[in-house]
Amino acid sequence: MGMLVNPGTNSFESILKKTYVDKTGLVDFVNSTIGSSNRMTCFSRPRRFGKSFAAKMLCAYYSRGYDSHDLFEGLEISRLDSFETYMNKFDVIYIDITMFISLTREAKKVVPRIEKEVIAELKEAYPDTIPEDTAELMAALITVNKKYGNQFFFIIDEWDALFREAKDDDAVQKEYVQLLRGLFKSGPATDASIAGAYMTGILPIKKYGTQSALTDFREYTFDRPIELAKYVGFTEDEVRSLCEESALDFEDLEKWYDGYSFSRVSHVYNPNSVMQAVESEELGSYWTRTETYESLKIYISMNFDGLKDAVVEMLGGMSVFVDVTSFANDFTTFRDRNDVLTLLIHLGYLSYDSRTEKARIPNLEISREFIRAVRGAGWSEVTRSLEDSERLIEATVAGDADAVAEALDISHETYSSIMKYNDENCLACAIHLAYYTARNYYKVIQEFPAGKGFADMVFLPRRDTDKPALVVELKYDQSADTAINQIKEKRYAGALSDYKGEILLVGVSYDRENKRHACVIEKYRTAF
Repeated sequence: MGMLVNPGTNSFESILKKTYVDKTGLVDFVNSTIGSSNRMTCFSRPRRFGKSFAAKMLCAYYSRGYDSHDLFEGLEISRLDSFETYMNKFDVIYIDITMFISLTREAKKVVPRIEKEVIAELKEAYPDTIPEDTAELMAALITVNKKYGNQFFFIIDEWDALFREAKDDDAVQKEYVQLLRGLFKSGPATDASIAGAYMTGILPIKKYGTQSALTDFREYTFDRPIELAKYVGFTEDEVRSLCEESALDFEDLEKWYDGYSFSRVSHVYNPNSVMQAVESEELGSYWTRTETYESLKIYISMNFDGLKDAVVEMLGGMSVFVDVTSFANDFTTFRDRNDVLTLLIHLGYLSYDSRTEKARIPNLEISREFIRAVRGAGWSEVTRSLEDSERLIEATVAGDADAVAEALDISHETYSSIMKYNDENCLACAIHLAYYTARNYYKVIQEFPAGKGFADMVFLPRRDTDKPALVVELKYDQSADTAINQIKEKRYAGALSDYKGEILLVGVSYDRENKRHACVIEKYRTAF
């Protein structure tokens, strides 16, 4: 048919020709909303998380004038009850906002061009139906619906691109919102003409004050995807299946690309990075090929109280509280550190747990982006600590307790000067930051459930390293020997009974009066 009206199945066909992770269950979810008050869906997530793939899949399924059965045969949706219900039943109007921005090159011309070109294609699809002087898209839809009874399904890809490109142009943004409101605001005309809508983009729907600009949409966002969590990215089972067909080890992919967690799915992977790694059989940071670190550097360097503290804490492996409720869902309205961190969540730079309301750096790929940004931002004291990390690991493995204590003195002094507090949390963060590069060799676990209590930190070696496991206990104003004794008395190391290798017990103490660390390292068990 056309480019915008019932554009067909070619795009989804091309996706299926490559390795495809089956996400067609999303069709079943959207089918369940059609005809209900929840038929307008907005599902936002970061770049390279499969947004356009999903949009093209829905386009192939719903578009009238095609027979898409063969495309979906054998996929999840073909085994579900709703498969036949809406197959090729609607006139799909597919709008890629980024395409219109590229074509017009002027933000103020985007909205008029969208209406003009969609109406033109509707006139071709329904000749002698729409009056020649029709200039409003909703009026054209109503005319077609009244004459033929046909309903429309809207798919809007990169819906928020205009807010990103014209972030300082309120007039353009308001014109765009008015177009969307005119199409999707509940009422007899909308109910009769529009069967449903699916919008996807990076940001949630723009807020004006505290209210959503499009109140009729049901939102699923990166900080709270609810029942759509398994469609945000790849699940652990999906990644394991991909590993079975490739030369890559699952544990390596986990280290690089896991780390996004939601209430209903605890492990979600960046799908673009996983697929590039699998297809090239090479691990690495694919994020940098789609995003530069410049934007991240700008955001983390904003002058908001506590923002730098939060970034350093997260670099140290900690999670930080973020209030995501006040975010205006744009790239310009920042009131405090919470707004900046919330934007980084929606951009995929941070993982967010809605249950604890805390964010963290999700994986090695993103962590490296943060390190590049920190270096570019001129945070020399943090950069120095990170550069010293490799030497600290070697000293620990070698059992050089004095060298470890000296390195921690430097790290804690650096960290305390940034954080401006001096407590047990600061000590833990300083140690995590000092051991930053340990993630290359270890899975680092805080408050590891062990024996009769919780070890402060446990470093579990990854399969591709010959380094020993580390059980670390921290103490304030007590001896390092006390820390070692606690590990033994509470049998923390016993929780590693399934681990077959050497274990080192590391006791660290910090004296607040003289601001010095002490360290004791003992070998708990030699390799079997």
